[in-house]
Amino acid sequence: MTNTSIIDKLKRTKILDLLKEGKRIDGRTLDEHRPLVIDTGVIPHADGSARARLGDTEIVSGIKVQPDRPFPDMGDKGIFICTAEILPLAHPSAETGPPQPDVIELARVVDRGIRESGMIDLSQMVLEKDKSVIGLFADNVVTDHDGNLFDTCSYAAVAAIITSKIPKWEIKDDKPVLIENQESDTPITTIPVSVTMGRIDDFIISDPNLDEWECLDARITITTNSDGNIVALQKGGNNGFTLDQIVKCSEISISSGSKIREIIKQATQSN
Repeated sequence: MTNTSIIDKLKRTKILDLLKEGKRIDGRTLDEHRPLVIDTGVIPHADGSARARLGDTEIVSGIKVQPDRPFPDMGDKGIFICTAEILPLAHPSAETGPPQPDVIELARVVDRGIRESGMIDLSQMVLEKDKSVIGLFADNVVTDHDGNLFDTCSYAAVAAIITSKIPKWEIKDDKPVLIENQESDTPITTIPVSVTMGRIDDFIISDPNLDEWECLDARITITTNSDGNIVALQKGGNNGFTLDQIVKCSEISISSGSKIREIIKQATQSN
């Protein structure tokens, strides 16, 4: 057994012993999130931006809005694409070069939660049906990794989208032409909030920090909309959840999501 595996085993034993006492390694209760702080307008030249800090995990999201070709068979809707990147300075495991599978999954889970909620009314982002639409691109950069990138990235992206502005274009000679000094708010229909929970043995914990994340048997990310309805669900890890555990996670996602949604609203209300 390597020194690393010995340390990991000792860490899991310590975390599990605390969970049996109803405690966590950082002093939180099992269903308690770390403090969330959101700042907007952090990238001056972006069309919208926000920085979310969940405990010691920090992610910056920047929005770029531009004309684009519509997706095939979706000529009556604009485009939304979410990307993710982990800076090497964020964590020793982060690597330069092509995106690693965990980074690809991060972008996909955040994209899906926002898309499935219908947060952006893409039908209002059409310049010329089947020919030219408006694309909104959310680029998310992890600057500090201490666990639960899914939720932190989602909160940053959602706040950035809420504060984003759509420049105005008109079609001339079959091409979109920018109209200077004219813009509008991004058409928002709801505020999606993701809540990630993990299972260690038989214990369900919310917002795992990095030490806890590395000990998870399974994890689940559930996204709800402003009405408290579940719109997306993503499971990960080597093991699963019982039906009762899924129900419990769903209830936590709704109650915690409501509280987090208010934090996002307060952080973006002046925009």
